[in-house]
Amino acid sequence: MSEGEDKAISGGSATLVSLNPPETAKSVPLIAFNRLELNEILRVYGRMVAAGEWRDYAIDHLRDKAVFSIFRRSSEMPLYTVVKDPELRNRQGAYAVIATGGYIMKRGHDLRQVLAVLDTKLKLVQG
Repeated sequence: MSEGEDKAISGGSATLVSLNPPETAKSVPLIAFNRLELNEILRVYGRMVAAGEWRDYAIDHLRDKAVFSIFRRSSEMPLYTVVKDPELRNRQGAYAVIATGGYIMKRGHDLRQVLAVLDTKLKLVQG
């Protein structure tokens, strides 16, 4: 087998499959959320899951940005997406929260301040 082909090794009842990515994929870096950024996002996400508002999420690491999508149900479109785009860090900020219709709810340099738009707390309203 050549270097780019899949190799299968049989061992008992299980089969181990090794996939060799093409050489071009190794040279292109992907943008990702670091551990501190994920902690901030998951703090808000966990609070909303506990409140019963959100149920599922997806993380995409792309060449130009990283996206954390938040779903009410896994079969629907995402309610919100948290985007990290390093190319915008010197302009309006690397982080953005985008609603379903493409409306940019908040954009900025500090992830915690950007996520504050999602972290709604109940307020007492007297009428």
